[in-house]
Order: sequence, then structure tokens, then C-alpha cells
Amino acid sequence: MFRFNNYFKMAENVAKKLKTSSPLIGTHNGHFHADEALAVYLLRLLPTYASSPLIRTRDPAELEKCHTVVDVGGVYDPAIHRYDHHQRTFSTTFPQRATKLSSAGLVYMHFGKAIIAQKLSLPVEHADVDLLYEKLYTDFIEAIDANDNGISAYDQAALTAAGIEKRFKNGGITLASMVGDMNNPDPTSPPGEPQDEDSLFGRASTLIGNAFARKMHHACTSWLPARTTVGSAYASRKDVHPSGRIIVLPQGGVPWKEHLYNFEAEASGTKEIDPTVQAYYVLYPENATEGAKWRVQCVSVSESSFESRKPLPEAWRGVRDQDLDGVMAAEAEKNGQSKIPEGAVFVHASGFIGGHKTREGAMAMAERSIEL
Repeated sequence: MFRFNNYFKMAENVAKKLKTSSPLIGTHNGHFHADEALAVYLLRLLPTYASSPLIRTRDPAELEKCHTVVDVGGVYDPAIHRYDHHQRTFSTTFPQRATKLSSAGLVYMHFGKAIIAQKLSLPVEHADVDLLYEKLYTDFIEAIDANDNGISAYDQAALTAAGIEKRFKNGGITLASMVGDMNNPDPTSPPGEPQDEDSLFGRASTLIGNAFARKMHHACTSWLPARTTVGSAYASRKDVHPSGRIIVLPQGGVPWKEHLYNFEAEASGTKEIDPTVQAYYVLYPENATEGAKWRVQCVSVSESSFESRKPLPEAWRGVRDQDLDGVMAAEAEKNGQSKIPEGAVFVHASGFIGGHKTREGAMAMAERSIEL
């Protein structure tokens, strides 16, 4: 059985041995799926395979001529460039994960770091490459692996026992289902566009591959820099407010949620976040222009939740502009509190976000919300 502690070294050796003459890639013909469509695209992101031709066949003699074979052939052996997962003995998973790999996961496991390092212009061993390698598997590749192996995101028996049912059907809009639909000729294609099986596969590979490329680009150019920004803001939160409940970001458009939860978990020393280290509000300007309005956004209970840890006060919700100034002023007078500066813009009806014309006003809204 292939050992994980050797696979990175083996992948490096494989890369050194590859010929420069665009090695032939092989996969199966017939009905195609998201995993091999993505696996082929991932290989072609690397210079060695960028111009590689593809043959789609199940003929062992033809596959034997291929340098690299994915999703067919019944062999997983990176030493000879074979990446199939259909054999009964196959049980390989991504490191520290439980989901069995598909051909996409296999190719990503062996070549993902090289793809990311190339995108970042960094050495494969760089810590940022490791970080994104884990993130992109979690955010994109694992779902493809699970779909191809018939693994549900939820324990169906537990859902049934709890009487939990889906509110609506969402399977029709997944990338895997869209790739599946592309096995059929597209009647909306321009006249003369090829509709043969290989052409359809090529378009499917481009569709799912471009989705991965966009995800990787966002992770490299937005998510990764945001980690430094959010980390600095989280570390200095008690300088902003002694409670540590308010985070101030220097600019808008920062994807902060995942990073904030991660930093809170690190501060807690466990995945279960200690309530004493939780932030309630994140402040940021709407844009980079001078005099931009500021937002005060509530931190949700979890990254995927619509429930806020501490929503903005109920009396403010659904109120705007001067009316909101009036409500906050009356509330302050009633409670003997200092007045929040005028210039309030809005508070959403659910209380998850609000706005003010100034940073000072947004901060005052957040501070008052903590008190109430």
C-alpha cells in the first residue's frame, strides 16, 4: 500500500523524470464525470502537461501507450503515473481526511502543491503553499471526491432518525451535476461547434477547471493576504475596545469570517471556541475613498450560520438615517448614556449589519450594542 510519508518525495522525483515532449494523458471514454474532467485540467495547469494530448479509451493496449492515466486502468501507482481509484482494494484519502479520493483528489494530492506554488511563485515547501493546499482541498476538491464515491455530506441515517428533511432540491446546480449534463449535445451551441464525445468532455473539463482556477486565484490573491490583515486586527482588538469584542479592519472587501473563526480557535486552543475570546462586531469602511461610510457587521454563530452572536439592538432594526439617529438618541437619554454621533445610515431588519457615515459613529454603535 502506498505510504503518505513518501508521496511528496515521490511526486518530486516523478516531476524530474517527466519528458519535455508533452506526455500523453489517458482517461476512459464513454460517460464522463466531474472527477476525471478536473483531473485532466489540473495536470494541464503544469508546464510539463500544458500541451499534452488526451486519449479517451478503455483499451488496455492504448492506455499502455499513455504516460499518465487517470480514472481508468485499475491501478494507483504514482511511480508509473497511474491514478485510478476504482479497484476494490483502493482506500486512499487525503492526509488527515476520511473521504476516499477520486481521480481528481489523487491528481491534486500529488500535484496540487506544485500547481499552487506555480501560482504564487513560491517554493513548494513554503508555508503559504501548505496553507492553500489544505484550503483548496477542503473548499473544492473534497466535494468532487465525495460526489464521485457516493459519499454524502451528512449521515443519512442520523438525519432520518432525527426527522430532518431537505427544504428544497439543490443537487441540480452542483458542478458535478452540470458536468454530467454536458455528456449530452448542447442545442444552444453555435452552429458547427463539434458535439462529439471528446469535444463535450473538453468543454466539461474547461468548465470545472475554470471554476477551480477562479477559486485558486481568489484564495491566492484575496483570502491569503486577508489572513495577515485579520490576524493583525484580532491581535489588537483589546486596543480598540477593552472587551475585545470589536474588530476593526482597515479596508472593506476583506474575506474575514473564516480567518476570524480560525484565530479564535487558535486562541481557545481547541476547535470549540471559548466564548471569552469571541468577537461580536467587525467594522470596516465601505470603500477606499476618503470619507467613506462605515459598516458594523455582526459576527455570526458559525461561518455558515445566519444567526448573529449578538445582533444590533432590536429598536434600531429596519430604521434608517435621521429616524435611526432619533431612535438612538432617545434610547441614550432614557438610559442616561452618552449620545451616539449623528450620521447613522441604517440597521438591517434582522440586525446583522448596520452603517454610519463615520468610523467614530460605527464604533459608538458597536460599543452601545455591547452594553445593551
